[in-house]
Amino acid sequence: MRDNGAPNGIIEDITVIYFLRFLKSLCIPLLPLLISTIITLPVQPGVAESNHPEFVGTFACKACHEKEYNSFMQFSKKAKSFESIEKMRKGLTEDEIKKCYFCHTTGYGSGGFISPEKTPHLKNTGCEVCHGPGGIHVKTRNPGNIKKRIAMEDCARCHIAERVRAFRYKPLIHGGGH
Repeated sequence: MRDNGAPNGIIEDITVIYFLRFLKSLCIPLLPLLISTIITLPVQPGVAESNHPEFVGTFACKACHEKEYNSFMQFSKKAKSFESIEKMRKGLTEDEIKKCYFCHTTGYGSGGFISPEKTPHLKNTGCEVCHGPGGIHVKTRNPGNIKKRIAMEDCARCHIAERVRAFRYKPLIHGGGH
């Protein structure tokens, strides 16, 4: 017991009661606002949790770019690039197959393709391989949120002399199908 002239704990109890009432009067009206603010904090659209733009797949481009989409799907071998992996699968180990994913899928190793089961919409070489992840662009429809000008360096990630010789294909550097 403190010797403050009051019975044991009464001053402390009154202080706590008034402090709690003060907090209650202040916080309770603000609590819904605080919670709704936290829940509805704006998250940049099309950005994955790792803060990298997300890959959405070629089909997501069709709504606004139907002509280019149809041309790409009809004429570009890239639109069916995963078939090459399937044809070669029998003679390769899983690690060897994964080496094919960089050029034959969309976004492998950078937040895109994981497996045909988990990310089937990214299992071919799609629009985002050349134009970059489209999540933000698809949601905002802002042309500034997608790569429009493709440079030789973009193509050279896969179309290198060593691969041309190894796989005996003629790269269509400027003929992406649209």
